[in-house]
Order: sequence, then structure tokens, then C-alpha cells
Amino acid sequence: MQPLCPNTCYHIFNHSNGFENVFLEDKNFWYFLEKYNKYIVPIAETYSYCLMPNHFHLVVRIRKWEVIKQLINNSNSENIDDNKIEKFLSKQFANLFSSYTQAFNKIYNRKGSLFIKNFKRQIIDNKQQFINTIVYTHRNPIHHGFCENYEDWKYTSYNAILGQESEIVETKKVIDTFGDLLIFIEQHQKGIEKFNQTTELEI
Repeated sequence: MQPLCPNTCYHIFNHSNGFENVFLEDKNFWYFLEKYNKYIVPIAETYSYCLMPNHFHLVVRIRKWEVIKQLINNSNSENIDDNKIEKFLSKQFANLFSSYTQAFNKIYNRKGSLFIKNFKRQIIDNKQQFINTIVYTHRNPIHHGFCENYEDWKYTSYNAILGQESEIVETKKVIDTFGDLLIFIEQHQKGIEKFNQTTELEI
């Protein structure tokens, strides 16, 4: 598994550990985002997210080395190596999954892990890939048949970016990378058109 590195952009995704859903009710989605804000926002800038009943997608950039160092709370930089940073970053994600799972298990009277242990990550190393991955992330509910329009799924960052206000998502940076808000919307509409064309070919 490729280690997480400071100042690196990733597409991160994870799935339920089995066939059950990890989000059953509206409050589950918002509770996960609350925990996400606690554990992940300090270590990473978030550019998009999508929570689906049995999986989720994120586009993030791990914060700079200096920020991670400060979070680890060690003033002697010589004592912080790549391995320690990787363990710290992975621990933050583990804390997210663990805290959510503990609450979920208590509410629904279940036991055991809820998410796959080793979440997947793909490095995003250019602007076009960044844009494509954000569109892909927001398009997931449409792809899986939960809605027909981006605005109709509450559990993505799409509407927050449109409103340019979020505690989690770096909305201005996302819009600036696309060019402006109009281009952001246009690129997402093209994403639906491409998806529909692919579906028609499959039929």
C-alpha cells in the first residue's frame, strides 16, 4: 500500500467490509462528516467528497510537512521521519473509521469492523486528472442510479461548492482550479453527457 505523503493530492475511497451499508439513515451521513471534520480536515485540504450507502470517495491534498510536524507536536524535526508521518496520517484515518464504527455499532447493535481496513488511494498529479476526479466523485450517485442531477444528492460536496461555503471543502480553490463557477458547472454537465453516452453504448 502506497504511503500517504505531505503536500500530495489523492483520490481516496473505501467500501463497506462486506455487503451491508455503512450509512443507513440521514443522520449517519452527517455524523461521518462531523468525525471527518475532526480527524481529517486538520491533516488534509478537501476538494470534494461523496458519501454513498456502502462506500465513499474523497479528493484531498495532505497538508504540508510543516503543518503535519506541528500536529505531531514535536519541535525537533530530526526525530520525525517519513515512517512516523505515514503512521500519523494513517492513524487519523483509522480514528475516523473507528469512531464512526463504534457509534454505528452501538446504535444498530452490531459488532465488528464496518469499513475495509486498507482504504485505497490514488495520487493525482496533474490539473486535468484533478478536475476529472472531482467530477467523477460528484457523479457517483448518478452513476449508481440514486438521482439524475448532481444537486439532488445531499451527501456530496457539489452543492457546498455551488454555494461557495463549507467547513470541510476548499470551495474557492476548487472553483479557481476549474476557472470559475460557470466552468465548474459546465464540466459537471459534460460529465453527465459522457456518462449517458457510455450507458447508451452499453445498452
